[in-house]
Formats: sequence, structure tokens, C-alpha cells
Amino acid sequence: MVDALTRLREICLALPETNERLSHGEPTWFIRDKKTFVTFSDHHHDDRFGFWCAAPPGEARTLVEADPERFFVPPYVGHRGWLGVRLDVHPVDWDEIGELVVDAYRTVAPKRLTALIDGPAKP
Repeated sequence: MVDALTRLREICLALPETNERLSHGEPTWFIRDKKTFVTFSDHHHDDRFGFWCAAPPGEARTLVEADPERFFVPPYVGHRGWLGVRLDVHPVDWDEIGELVVDAYRTVAPKRLTALIDGPAKP
């Protein structure tokens, strides 16, 4: 079985113009090597194993309220609407994780890049 970091890495790096490097000691994914959209969290500031990601306005609060065992408000970036996602709560729904990562990408990426995954805007 592929470990969680490897699976998360594959999802993040499949998106246009993304790269990975360490930030604050954790694997972190960037768009055009500048804007962070996902950061891994291996018990980085608490007892949780998972990742933090950008989220569309209001989504983090909705998910945390609906399932606080799986989702949380991460330290440092939670006040900016970021979402914490636990990877140590089973079963892990990798389809849902993929959707959250794509939403994080859309939240941060310039429109030209989101058009590559969403298709052209309709008139």
C-alpha cells in the first residue's frame, strides 16, 4: 500500500506548474514555486497527522463543523480560511482528498492555470 505522503504528493504534483520543497521542515506544494496551496503535517504542531490546505471562502468552517474528527482549523493559517485534514482517521477517502487538493489549487492559482484544469470560461 502506498503511504499517505506519497499519495498526497502524486495528487499535488499532477496539477499544472506545481513543485514541492520543504517549508518549516515539512513537504509543501507550491504553484510556480511561489504560492503555497498544500503543506504536509506530520505531527508538526500537535498530535495530528495530515495536511493543511487553502480552501474556498467558508468551506473550512463548513467541513470542520460537519466532521470535526476528520477536519480541523490548523494553527497559523486557519484564520485565513485554511483547512486541516487528518490522514490518521480511517478510512481515508482519497477521492475526497483529491477534490480538496484541487479546490486548494483553484483557491490560490492564477486564472490561467485554473483554466487548464477547469476548461475555458463560458461566455
